[in-house]
Amino acid sequence: MSPAFFALVRKDLRLFLQDRRALVLNLLAPVLIAAFFGSLFGGSGSAGKPSRIPVAVTDLDGSPSSAKVLAGLQAHANLSVQVLPAGQAAAQVRKGELRAAITLPAGFGAQAGRAMFGAGPAPEIVVTHDPSQSMVLPMVEGLLSQSVMQVVGQDAMSPSGSTFRELRQQAESAEGLPDAQREDLAAMFRSIEKVQAQAAPASGAASSGAVGGLRQPFALRAVEASAGSGPAQGYNGYAHSFGGMGVQFILMLGVDIGVGLLLMRRMDLWKRLRAAPLGRASLLGSRMASATLIAFGLFVAILAVGMGVFGVRVHGSALGLLAILLAFSVLTATFGLMVAALGRTPEATRGLAIMVTLLMVMLGGAWVPSFIFPEWLQTVTLFVPTRWAVDGIDAMTWRGLGLEAALQPTAVLLAFSAAFAAVALWRFRWDE
Repeated sequence: MSPAFFALVRKDLRLFLQDRRALVLNLLAPVLIAAFFGSLFGGSGSAGKPSRIPVAVTDLDGSPSSAKVLAGLQAHANLSVQVLPAGQAAAQVRKGELRAAITLPAGFGAQAGRAMFGAGPAPEIVVTHDPSQSMVLPMVEGLLSQSVMQVVGQDAMSPSGSTFRELRQQAESAEGLPDAQREDLAAMFRSIEKVQAQAAPASGAASSGAVGGLRQPFALRAVEASAGSGPAQGYNGYAHSFGGMGVQFILMLGVDIGVGLLLMRRMDLWKRLRAAPLGRASLLGSRMASATLIAFGLFVAILAVGMGVFGVRVHGSALGLLAILLAFSVLTATFGLMVAALGRTPEATRGLAIMVTLLMVMLGGAWVPSFIFPEWLQTVTLFVPTRWAVDGIDAMTWRGLGLEAALQPTAVLLAFSAAFAAVALWRFRWDE
């Protein structure tokens, strides 16, 4: 190869290494994104504390058995259990504040013990769950089943338990029962008493494994906490995807708006506009208004495609959804102005702004739903505007919440917009 070839290669490498900001961005962006997703999906496998699943329990029975089940769930390391009325628990599941709500029915303690021996119907435990939590539901049901089986098994096989005493009394007083069978049952109960008395000093919970060949003493019924009961009113994964990707690419539009202003300065178009009989408010206000309208129109079009092709539905307030989209469009416009105010060259500004946008989108739950974040990260992301936009769109679409649920996200987005606009006006260089 000729010396000119190597000279050109050296020149390109030198130019790349001289741009310190671009070099840092090219290294920092993939590292931050990789660290984010790695921390979500297990990290290095070291002993990190997993996020506890928030659930609620409603005890309509109030028996010692139901109290033991509740205590067992509260003691589990993977659950964060609240005791709430049924209506309040279901409402919090519908809002996404809880993953599931467990309802122990009235008569649970008495019915479960009899059902274990086939002497009566099994009580039905209702698990109302967030329809987006398909991976969490089996874990909640498994932990619930473990706790119920242990409590009911101990109660049924313990001579001091109410179920054991009730079954023994029924066997002793049953009419028409042959004497031989009655004696066999009495011998069985005496044997259980003897085994329990011998096993108690070694382990107070030895009886928990004695229920393997018996009937399941309860029935589980999973109910989705969705917008309604109709066949078309369930969870649609496309609703979150279209909302999240809409947030990402509309925010990218804000970056283009800011870089466009910097290009206008480079081409001296800004000086020509400044020479016109226009005030500062008109110059920036018109730019913000047009950017807001463009962002709003594009976001509406994106969701319209989702509704027309992929079955996305607005189960909540359509007015609330429009308010959130409009507030986010204002945020996009002010974000673009802030990018232009803080940036110096279009090339360097674009790279930095895109990295910031990607971080905001990741932390906002647009790529991965925020409910799988660790607890500390879920708290931190409340200070990121994209989190409020994504959660607000979810609330108005598949969660089916009313207009009141759109007020807080709209207000927060407008507050961030005001902050971005203030920074833009403060740092904007009017004379360049």
